[in-house]
Amino acid sequence: MWRLLHSPAAAGADNMAMDEALMAHASRTGHWVLRVYSWSAPTLSFGRNQVAIDAYDRDRLAERGIDVVRRPTGGRAILHDREVTYSVVGPALDAGDLGESYARINRLLIAALHRLGLDAEVVDRTDPSMKNPELERRGPLPCFHHPSAGEITLHGRKLVGSAQWRCSDALLQHGSILVDDDQLQLASLATVMTGDIPRPATLREALQRTPSESEVAQVLFDAVRDLEDPSAGHLELDQDLFDRANLLRQHYLDDGWTWRR
Repeated sequence: MWRLLHSPAAAGADNMAMDEALMAHASRTGHWVLRVYSWSAPTLSFGRNQVAIDAYDRDRLAERGIDVVRRPTGGRAILHDREVTYSVVGPALDAGDLGESYARINRLLIAALHRLGLDAEVVDRTDPSMKNPELERRGPLPCFHHPSAGEITLHGRKLVGSAQWRCSDALLQHGSILVDDDQLQLASLATVMTGDIPRPATLREALQRTPSESEVAQVLFDAVRDLEDPSAGHLELDQDLFDRANLLRQHYLDDGWTWRR
């Protein structure tokens, strides 16, 4: 059974706390949840195990009014501003292994992008030219520097960056769908960047217009109903979810977590 949630824009710590709280909901109920949301301020997010200390300039981030948060999922740095973020939570027992769960969620993403009229595709995991994505994700490079195996591209350029984390009996996968290109800013925020950041694909460039967040949410929700659960309805947030998210929020506000490595 699937549930759908389109959340209002929120701060980084609130977004991460709600996603982790939804993991507990998935564990308790056995439901999958696809959530779509945005950020109330430009926010740089680091992957769970990514090196950030001495790799990104904290003073420069503050001067530009860019918030910082560390995700519970892996992957590399993303600037959340002109993009749409999705998250999927679900019970691990119903997810298969890492490759199977990525493929299942990618199928939804590809179907949604096709609904927008985009010929997006998944990078072949068997391509021998692909390096080890886990090793790459721990370094300072930004998420959209280049596509890794299993990620979604448009005409060879990365369009969606995703990462997954499993804890106990639930999984969480985050992803960022670029509406416009502001990822190139990361070169000026990093202290150890090497080389130019390749220009990623964006919805605005591909569609020659700027789709709304609601439009992107709708095609994602339609994909869930087409491919997973025709009766998928909107998730009603209960007090338990709000209380759990409020407790978790302090963790994501803690510099000891954000700048832990």
